[in-house]
Amino acid sequence: MNDQKPTFKQAMEATMIWCKSWENDEISDEVISDRIGELIKTLDGARGFFVISLSIDCTLMDRLPDALIFQLRRSGEIVVDLTVKNLAMSSAMVITHRENNDPLELQSERIKTRCVELLKLLDSNQVKERLDVLLEATKGSGTDLKFLKKWDYKDEQIKAISESIYKVAT
Repeated sequence: MNDQKPTFKQAMEATMIWCKSWENDEISDEVISDRIGELIKTLDGARGFFVISLSIDCTLMDRLPDALIFQLRRSGEIVVDLTVKNLAMSSAMVITHRENNDPLELQSERIKTRCVELLKLLDSNQVKERLDVLLEATKGSGTDLKFLKKWDYKDEQIKAISESIYKVAT
């Protein structure tokens, strides 16, 4: 992305192209990791990256090459915060999709699993601090309460979010 600040849409498009190229062995772990490292320097870039990489049928976020883990750890709080929010939203959506017999339940489950596994690899102090804030909100207080209320999560969804937080620790 060459020091440009990608828009959310540009970040999504770039991630899609890079994931396909990586899966086809057209680019190496190091090359895709360097490109993603540039992309996730900005919030829009990081958001676009996670929207695509967590949800598509690409094994990048399942395999997590060492070079990519390095880039994600280096980006620090942006990556931790977005991953925790994706964990919360996907955990809640698993419940919604299940109640509606929606096949998207599997996609939400995959996103949740990818988030849990990624959080285990990021800076443990940052992850713990961020998950503690979310956990406090699941108990009815704290700064993330606004985030949970924004999406109007029901009790069963909040319980699922709480359970996912504890999966990160195990």
